Amino acid sequence: YEQLAADIAADIRAGELSSGSRLPSADELAEVYGVARLTARRAVRHLADQGLVVVRPGRGTYVR
Repeated sequence: YEQLAADIAADIRAGELSSGSRLPSADELAEVYGVARLTARRAVRHLADQGLVVVRPGRGTYVR
């Protein structure tokens, strides 16, 4: 999950994911990166803990 979170954080810092952009769902991240859904969820939670994204239940995860 740390590697996945680092990859997404790098995309955010590089401007590939701009503020307000919606991240793919955990299921989509898991499929794209070839990891378990739980791993994708942990990565998103890690990004939220770092303040890079905000999770809006029922609406999605957005870049801060």
